[in-house]
Amino acid sequence: MSIYADTQTPSQLTQAVSAIAGFVVARTRQLAQLVKNRRDASMLAGLDDRMLADIGLTRGDLRDAVAEPVWRDPTSILVSRAYERRASRRQTALAYSEGVFSPSIVPSIPRHVSVNCVG
Repeated sequence: MSIYADTQTPSQLTQAVSAIAGFVVARTRQLAQLVKNRRDASMLAGLDDRMLADIGLTRGDLRDAVAEPVWRDPTSILVSRAYERRASRRQTALAYSEGVFSPSIVPSIPRHVSVNCVG
């Protein structure tokens, strides 16, 4: 028993149509994602300042993101701003935990002074 496989190479026209269709589908998906991200950014404007602060954003960040040209994704600005604030808070918290910003309330004794306890 033999297996017969009829394989044909696609013509150049078929390849061109397939490439164009793939390009159109990819651009349509990008456009749909862009519209969704713009809608999500505008929904964030409905939150109050406290809620925005919880996610690391301010009203100014939202204004900057929405003011971008229509073909740019506003969420990239929002994500980067929130990440920058989060990183800044971590550095500040780490500095406080290491005692960089707050002085000790315990007086330090200089090393050249000897302490004699009389008892």
